[in-house]
Amino acid sequence: MSGFGAATEGRDELFRFAQYDDAAAEGVAYSNYSYWRSTWRIFTRNRGAMFCLLLLCVLLTFTFIQPFLPGQRSPSAISNNEMGRPLRNLRPNADYWFGTNAIGQDLWARIWSGTRTSMFIGLSVGLWDAFFGVLVGSLWGYVRRLDRWITELYNVVANIPNTIIMMLAAYMLRPAVGTIIFAMCLTGWLPTSRYVRNQVVVIRDREFNLASRCLGTPVRRVITKNLLPQLVSVIMMRMGMAIPLAIGQEVFLTYIGLGLPVSIPSLGNLVNEGRIVMMSPSLRYQLIFPALILSLITVALYVIGNAFADAADPRNHL
Repeated sequence: MSGFGAATEGRDELFRFAQYDDAAAEGVAYSNYSYWRSTWRIFTRNRGAMFCLLLLCVLLTFTFIQPFLPGQRSPSAISNNEMGRPLRNLRPNADYWFGTNAIGQDLWARIWSGTRTSMFIGLSVGLWDAFFGVLVGSLWGYVRRLDRWITELYNVVANIPNTIIMMLAAYMLRPAVGTIIFAMCLTGWLPTSRYVRNQVVVIRDREFNLASRCLGTPVRRVITKNLLPQLVSVIMMRMGMAIPLAIGQEVFLTYIGLGLPVSIPSLGNLVNEGRIVMMSPSLRYQLIFPALILSLITVALYVIGNAFADAADPRNHL
């Protein structure tokens, strides 16, 4: 009995009867969780991605303010000496920081002008790929009646080499920035739509989507409210890869002679011009500078896109 009494006393010390409280019973739970705030917090913890983001912001800011700085030359102007002769293939110096090209144009001005052009092309193509690819991929994966038709269309178009389609479009149309963008947008959305379609097929028949369909929720609302929020990380990853890919394709089209005309500076034009003279050690700077800027932009975009995709994944949120 003494042991039982000791056990009872120990239990009374460990447990207390809770008293009913009217005010506490009426209280509701509250969470200040925010998806985007949590995404940004996880993203900022990635030091490599933050460094690339800072580097990209500095490059883009300088690219757009460079023409308004004092002492800047026109990217298409030819610099002449006192005798009126063009300053051709002038090595980098205090007056021409990146030197001049084969006809005497300032490479400093041409590289930043070309960066603006290439970034405009990359952003335009990347946004189109993200918008149209996600739209087609969502309908392709969710609306079963469209699955057969879009699959057949995809099989036909995807089996034609993308390079040939871009080459034909660039060859038949007048060389311009709009032509390059149009040629890349023709088939650039296909990989994104295929990837989104596969993701939608995986989650379209889950319980919450079945419940939404049973309640008569329209297809548009199911896609925008139930499916796409779970694909934010996928969309950001594809878009982060689409922009560097578009810039690389612009460089490739210029390399084979179907890109922008020489009168429109772009990183593709500058890399192609530098490639021609790269065998001469004294002229390799004409390839090194544009290739360096191109590499910094593409690598930074790739790292930022992948880091943000990981941060946007709800499974990485606490």
